[in-house]
Amino acid sequence: MRNRGYFSDFGGAYVPEILTATFDELEAAFDTARDDPSFWPEYEALMASYSGRATPLTPAENLTEHFGGARVFIKREDLNHTGAHKANNVMGQGLLVKRMGKTRVIAETGAGQHGVATATMAAKFGFECTIYMGEVDVARQRPNVFWMERMGATVIPVTEGSRTLKDAINEAFRDWVTNMDSTHYVLGTACGPHPFPEMVSYFQSIIGKEARAQVLQQAGKLPDRVYACVGGGSNAMGIFSGFMDDQVELVGVEAGGHGLDTGMHASRLAEGADSSVGVAQGYKTFFLQDDDGQMRETHSVAAGLDYVGVSPILAHLQATGRARFESATDAEVVEALSLTIRKEGLIPALESSHAFAQAFKELPEMSTDDVVIINQSGRADKDIFTVADAFDDPSWREFIRAKAEQYSA
Repeated sequence: MRNRGYFSDFGGAYVPEILTATFDELEAAFDTARDDPSFWPEYEALMASYSGRATPLTPAENLTEHFGGARVFIKREDLNHTGAHKANNVMGQGLLVKRMGKTRVIAETGAGQHGVATATMAAKFGFECTIYMGEVDVARQRPNVFWMERMGATVIPVTEGSRTLKDAINEAFRDWVTNMDSTHYVLGTACGPHPFPEMVSYFQSIIGKEARAQVLQQAGKLPDRVYACVGGGSNAMGIFSGFMDDQVELVGVEAGGHGLDTGMHASRLAEGADSSVGVAQGYKTFFLQDDDGQMRETHSVAAGLDYVGVSPILAHLQATGRARFESATDAEVVEALSLTIRKEGLIPALESSHAFAQAFKELPEMSTDDVVIINQSGRADKDIFTVADAFDDPSWREFIRAKAEQYSA
């Protein structure tokens, strides 16, 4: 265990000795790039020309009027290339891979957005690419699997364990141990061993930098609250970073699933989550684990939020009182998605809809002088099967049935 990358009592790098040199190489490359005054401008230019940044901050006048409380602004990470905030991290790591001279990238993915973003980056930079994805997530995120494969990535369904995100991460680490000389692991969230939490947060901080400048220009003041969904924590860290030194309340929203009292959820930091501190997958944080330290199964309607752990930086922010964490149930999330679609014509991903759900609970109690930002970390194109099922849409069911009959004929 290396004594670096701690945020109060969370974080660290609990890695096998065989990977120590690889992590040292990665940390050195990241530190060198971060200290290079030309690197961030290079990264911003790439994100502007390739991904479409800066993403807008959209005033949500209809939702503001509907709830009659604070003014609502939505940070539009769904307008990034590949449809989510994930591009911010993978393109930055792609620049590091070029600096390190490696030729292959691997990644884990749950909702598939990180997998698509990594495959996109690999295609642009000419890297070989392998994506690990839990078998359950492969089934419910088939559109993203299709695009990963079209871009030349090899998608490997993981059939062990709960067959979701944590199992995909385990398989990616096994691959990296075997192929570390040629391969870089593009970890998708602000978790894992140091330097990943800090590095992913660094690239995602572009969200917060933009949002802070935009809200000052449009609202004439800083927001009173900023809402973001929390799986591993990368989009939350991204937008929170822009307001860390301000008197702005930071609200992370986890997957409440069927309710925290059912055990069928993925909430680790919200009150009543029944998580505990442990060490797994190379770092120390809150995990959903039993008394023997075995990881429990998780559940969320959103494939990207069912991770068993959480960013050590977010765990630190909770422990120090800098951020507040809540949970939203599947039913609340689907209702929030439906309302946002009807009122604003925006289609947030099921992950992002957790942030909307919590904001909707609190907006009516806020002053009309208050301002909030909701981070729309992705769009729901990838969720069409899950969303249509949740809405119990009969025409969609008929369409799927007809397509199945067509292909089986």
